[in-house]
Amino acid sequence: MALWGGRFATGPDESVAKLSRSVHFDWRLAPYDVRVNIAHVAGLKRAGILNESDAASITHALKELGEEITTGVFTYNDTDEDVHSAIERGLSAKLGPLGGAFRAGRSRNDLVVADFKLYLIDHLLQISQEVAELIVVINTKAKSEIETLAPGFTHLQHAQPILFGHELAKHSHALLRDLDRLKDWQTRNSISPIGAGALAGSALVPNPEITAAELAFGGVARNSIDVVSDRDFVAEALFDLAMIGVHLSRIGEEFTIWNTQEFSWVTLDDAFSTGSSIMPQKKNPDIAELARGKAGRFIGNLTAMMTTLKGLAFAYNRDLQEDKEPIFDSIEQLLVLLPAVRGMIATATFNRDRIGSQVSTGHALATEIADFLVLGGTPFAAAHEISGKAVALAQTLGVDVHELSDEQLLQVHPGLTSDLRAKLSARAAVESRVSISGTSTKSVSAQLAGLEEKIRTYSSFIEGEQKRFSGMMSA
Repeated sequence: MALWGGRFATGPDESVAKLSRSVHFDWRLAPYDVRVNIAHVAGLKRAGILNESDAASITHALKELGEEITTGVFTYNDTDEDVHSAIERGLSAKLGPLGGAFRAGRSRNDLVVADFKLYLIDHLLQISQEVAELIVVINTKAKSEIETLAPGFTHLQHAQPILFGHELAKHSHALLRDLDRLKDWQTRNSISPIGAGALAGSALVPNPEITAAELAFGGVARNSIDVVSDRDFVAEALFDLAMIGVHLSRIGEEFTIWNTQEFSWVTLDDAFSTGSSIMPQKKNPDIAELARGKAGRFIGNLTAMMTTLKGLAFAYNRDLQEDKEPIFDSIEQLLVLLPAVRGMIATATFNRDRIGSQVSTGHALATEIADFLVLGGTPFAAAHEISGKAVALAQTLGVDVHELSDEQLLQVHPGLTSDLRAKLSARAAVESRVSISGTSTKSVSAQLAGLEEKIRTYSSFIEGEQKRFSGMMSA
C-alpha cells in the first residue's frame, strides 16, 4: 500500500520500485512500529484529532495486528514498500478508511527513527546480557587459573612471568568497557523524535513529551530537522558492536594459538570444534577462527554507515534507507557469535603443566635483576645496563639468565650478590607485582572480586532495563 502518490500521474517504474523497497529488511521494525503508532494514536486523541471511539478502534486494531505479526499470521507482501506501508495496509484491512487516520501529525521520517531507536534499545540490551554472561564465564576460568604460572608476552615474545588467571581476566576488563559504552548509548540516545514530522515539527500533536514518556524515552528532541536526519545513534551503536567484535577477535586469536600443537595450552571441547572433510585426525578451533574473522564484518558495517552519512545536506535524504542493514547484520551476527564463544571458553581445558613449563625461558626474569639492583640503590638506567650484560653472558653460555651461577652473576657486577637468588624464580617475580593492577595472587584476587561486583551491578541494570522495556512494549 503506497503512502504517497496523489500528485503523480503514474506509479513508479518497476526498477524504481525495486530500488526503493525496504520491507524485506525493515520488517524487523514491525513490533516497534505498532507500539509507536499506539502511542501516537493516544496523542492524537489528547489533541482532539481523533475522537475517543475512533482512537479506541484504531488502538484495538493495532494491538491485534501486533499479535498477528508476532505469531506470523500477518506479514508483508510484494506490494508493500516498507514496514510502515505494510502495517497501514493491515490496519486498513481491519478498519477501512479509518485505518489511515493514525498517520495524521507524523511522518515516516520521525516514525522510523522512533522505531529504529526502540529496536536498538531492545537488541543492545540483549547484546549487553550476552556480554555480561561471557564475562562471568571468563572470570570463572580466571579464578580457576589463579595459581597457574604462565609466560607473559609482548611482541609475541616471552616478556615476564604472570598468572594465567591474570591473562584471562584481561578480556573481562575489555568487555566491561564494552558494557560501559552500551550503557552510555542507552542514556545518550533515549530521545524521542515523535513530533518532528517530516522535518518541521507537527501542527497536530503539540505535546509529544507525553508520547515520549509512554515509549520509555528519556526526553524529546529539541530540533526537528536534526532528529529526522540524525543517525549518530546508529553509527555509535555500530562502533560499540565493532569494538565487541574486535575484543572477541583477540580472544579467538589467542585460543587459536593456544590450541596449536606447538603451544598445546588448551584443549577445546568436541562440541566447540570441527573436523576436516579430508583429514580424519583434524580437530579445528573454528569458533575461535570465526570470532576472529567476523571482526572484519563488524568493522565493515561501521565503515559502510559512516560513508553513507558523509555529506548529507539539510534534513532527511533517502540515502538513510541504507542505515539499517549494516546494524541488523552486526546485531544478528553477534547474537549468534557471543553464545558460541562463551561455550568455547566455558568448556575449554587448560594444560597447566604445559603453560608453566616455559614460564622463565627467554630470559623472562631479567627484569628481576634490574629491580634487585634498584632496591639496593642503583639507578634504574645503570641497573638496566647491568641486567642486559647478564643476559648477554647467559646467551653466550647457552642458558637462561636465571640459570647463571652466583659466581657468574658476580662476574657481571659485584652488586649481584647471592641474595638475588631468592628473587630469580617465576613465583617470586609474580608475587612481587603487588600493585593494584599487578599480577600477584593478592592483586589478581582483588581484581577478580572487583570484576564480580561490577558485573553484578551491570546485570542488575540490564535486567531492570529489560523489564522496563518489555513493560512498555506490552502496554
